[in-house]
Amino acid sequence: MNIGEAAAASGLPAKTIRYYEEIGLIRPKRDGNGYRAFGADEVHRLAFLNRARGLGFSIEDCRALLGLYDDASRASEDVKRLAADHLARIDSRIAELQAMRATMAGLVSACAGDGRPDCPILEDLATGPLCTHRSPTRRE
Repeated sequence: MNIGEAAAASGLPAKTIRYYEEIGLIRPKRDGNGYRAFGADEVHRLAFLNRARGLGFSIEDCRALLGLYDDASRASEDVKRLAADHLARIDSRIAELQAMRATMAGLVSACAGDGRPDCPILEDLATGPLCTHRSPTRRE
């Protein structure tokens, strides 16, 4: 199947599939005229990557997971360790987001939201402590 069909079957955009090929996560075959040719195995790997990325695993985690998936002699403890590390990062991020939410809730509550120019939200942004956490939209 071609890249469009593989994209539809795996749930990934063609652009993402090209990127995964570029960084070596997948290696589709090429047909006689140089077009990518995806078989069932490649589509399965793409769906695997889609699911792993959907769960928030980084590209390097996905590389490791694919390596473990391909290794018939793998130890499940290796997979569990990688997943447990990821879970710990999720828990840490949840704690960061909860702290961020508490700060924002306090600021919103402190703002009168009326016609006066004074605003505790802007005051805090201008003079409050620097944040050291990552942006909530950052994906690795």
